Amino acid sequence: MATSRIADQVGRVLGGRYRLIAPVGTGASAQVFLADDVTLRRRVAVKVLHPALASDDAFLRRFRAEAQAAAALNHPHVMAVYDWGEDDGPYLVLEYLGGGSLRGILDTGRLLTPSQALMVGLEAARGLDFAHRRGFVHRDIKPANLLFDEDARLRIADFGLARALAEAAWTEPSGAVLGTARYASPEQVRGERVDGKADIYALALVLVEAVTGEVPFSADTTIATLMGRIDRPIEVPESMGRLGRVLERAGRPDPTDRPDAGELAISLLAAAEDLPRPEPLELAGAIDLDDDTVVIDRDPTIHGAAPVVLYDAEAEPADPSTLSRRQRKKLDRARTKARAPRVERGRRRWPWIVLLTLLLVAGAVAGGYALFQAATPAHAVPELVGETIDEAREDVAEFGWRVVTDEVRRDGTRAGEVLAQDPAPTEELKEGRTLRLVVSLGPTLVQVPDLALKPLVDAQSLLAEQELKGEVIERQFSEEHANDVVLMYTEGELAKGSIVDLVVSDGPEPRKISDWAGRTYEEAAAAFETAGLVPQRQDVFHDTVEAGKIVGTDPPVGSEVEKGATVKILVSKGKEMIAIPNVAGMSPGQAADKLESAGFRVTDTVGPPNRPVLATDPPAGEKHPRGTGIIIYTRR
Repeated sequence: MATSRIADQVGRVLGGRYRLIAPVGTGASAQVFLADDVTLRRRVAVKVLHPALASDDAFLRRFRAEAQAAAALNHPHVMAVYDWGEDDGPYLVLEYLGGGSLRGILDTGRLLTPSQALMVGLEAARGLDFAHRRGFVHRDIKPANLLFDEDARLRIADFGLARALAEAAWTEPSGAVLGTARYASPEQVRGERVDGKADIYALALVLVEAVTGEVPFSADTTIATLMGRIDRPIEVPESMGRLGRVLERAGRPDPTDRPDAGELAISLLAAAEDLPRPEPLELAGAIDLDDDTVVIDRDPTIHGAAPVVLYDAEAEPADPSTLSRRQRKKLDRARTKARAPRVERGRRRWPWIVLLTLLLVAGAVAGGYALFQAATPAHAVPELVGETIDEAREDVAEFGWRVVTDEVRRDGTRAGEVLAQDPAPTEELKEGRTLRLVVSLGPTLVQVPDLALKPLVDAQSLLAEQELKGEVIERQFSEEHANDVVLMYTEGELAKGSIVDLVVSDGPEPRKISDWAGRTYEEAAAAFETAGLVPQRQDVFHDTVEAGKIVGTDPPVGSEVEKGATVKILVSKGKEMIAIPNVAGMSPGQAADKLESAGFRVTDTVGPPNRPVLATDPPAGEKHPRGTGIIIYTRR
């Protein structure tokens, strides 16, 4: 039944202008057809929404608003919306992209390399960044909505449609929601307000699937799929290298931890430095018409008439340049067949007939082409060199040109700067034509020199020779390397003028002198040697610490010293024994002074205080500890 309904649509002319030629794809809420715009004579894609939506007033209001807003998005990586209308149901007229979708590529069993996925992600991020900065959130990024033209340039489809359908009183068939649930962000699952970070999360899921063939968190049921990602980051295989690290950040459950689309594009550009050049994508194609036929409408005024499939020179497109490369090849083959002479016996008039026909056709085509060209508005190209690519796109957004960029590296420029343009400023360029811009990726790349274990001064000199700058971001203690030696640095290729992060040695960590008082010299010496210090014994007298025990250290306890420093360990020799001096014949006062100066205490004087000293107790010459009490005896 579904096939019959689609077949019934072929040949319809919507809005008196768009003749449906062949089905391209079908979904739960819409069918997409290749169509001819019989007014402008160009191929377009027409998305015919389900007839049931025609009775939903809320949807139609939202659909009109979103279609008008989406038509204002003019960016090389956003599918162009040409027109919209209602004809037994709402429909959108879109840019026709003959390369098919990413979903089509994956459905053939082909997977992308990390380099190919990076390029897909970069073009999608640029399109999303353009839309997000203008207030548009897609809400339904998935492989089926990432389409390619025949040159493999990506376009994002269905901006605005996802929001309109979400607010419609429309129930999709059972199981249809799962396709969207597979790429829904955690905040969508929780029913929270979404912004552009939801598109970034979905794009990360799509790119992981494009490389691995598996969508992270996919489960057998919708609920399991949705609940599995609420608080868990996306797990990316290590085999994806730098691309994997970018996608891990884009796939974090908290949207505030994710980059925006502009930051994602910059991160992908940086990751591209570490990946090989991607091979061209093997496109799935949107539709495969017979190579020997070209679809041309004979009478576009008859509503519902079937298209005529043949070569008709009179109905040839007025502007062949509007056809894709593949379509031009088909047209050339059809022309060749149509113009091949038929050999008929006995007749020689065919050369003249063919020649006359060709002259008439050429005149008609030339006249039609001139008329078409004259009717197409043209605008003066502004001066764009020196602006950023985003500024340039905004400057020309109103002119209806297709902006194509070539990216190069050039010294003395900044990333995103427009370096050249074609056509030149003030030249006239018709709407629909291509404006080509050369955009800088920044200065040329240079190889970071080998800085491992080089002194910091030498490392800075080597970097300066490569027009790079070194910045010490961290200093670390190192037992093996001296102070100011480079331990780690940013490796690889960097743009000239870039900062190279350096981790530099602070030398061995200082040693702190601990307290060994009361312990033996052997214990302290072994500990100091293990710590890389040189112990040195010094014996000293001490009145309270017994002989053989440690009194202290020099430097004292708590001090910090460098590795290899000498530490004196002060070991007690016990109390110092001092000989009692001879004070006989001195006055008692003189004797007391001399004894106390020697380290003794005078405890008593026996005898007349005005008589000379006769002796002491203990007697002179005996050795006693410092502080021993002495009795002085005078003559009677």
